[in-house]
Amino acid sequence: MKTKKNYKEERTGFKKVWHFLWHEDSAASWIANVVIAFLIIRFLIYPFLGVVLGTSFPVVAVMSESMEHGLHDGRICGQEFVEFPESFDSWWNICGYWYEDMGIDKTDFLSFSMKNGFNKGDIIVLWRAGDVEVGDVIVFWGPRPQPIIHRVVKEWEVDGTAHYQTKGDHNKESFGGVNGELDIEEDRVIGKSAMRIPYLGWVKILFVDFLSLFGVNLS
Repeated sequence: MKTKKNYKEERTGFKKVWHFLWHEDSAASWIANVVIAFLIIRFLIYPFLGVVLGTSFPVVAVMSESMEHGLHDGRICGQEFVEFPESFDSWWNICGYWYEDMGIDKTDFLSFSMKNGFNKGDIIVLWRAGDVEVGDVIVFWGPRPQPIIHRVVKEWEVDGTAHYQTKGDHNKESFGGVNGELDIEEDRVIGKSAMRIPYLGWVKILFVDFLSLFGVNLS
């Protein structure tokens, strides 16, 4: 049976923890808050969204520049530039030839979702991968542990199974190899994009990078 002393000690301990988390201005307190927020999102909010949106990955952080419409390391679509005015027309003038070879013209592309691409550090909210069409942005399993988020540029069916080819808007072409994006069967597709939230994914990227300094890998 707990005594008054026990209850008093528990209340004192709780108050100390509460003060540490919400009132103390220190690096340790900040790190503890980030860890708690990550755990709440990962194990409570994330599974709930998965049920609502019908996919095991309802929210993904964009971890690379492969869908950006601007320069990265001075390059875009395999070409080098010193300066590059960021606009859809500028991007299409450099990258559009590849899509035209695939039978996708400028008017077609302007009707696609996320026609201006998106950036590393953005968050993409996903919906279940039903009725995927050319122009949709999908997330699929590739050769690396982290899933890939690219645009569908071709869709076909073999024996009742849907197949897709994708390409990153920033990339020169689709990549091949084992589990490449030239032939993605529907069982490798996690979901398709429903909404973009700019910048919020940097929270995950910086947190993962921080933990990697201590040998913790969350990939």
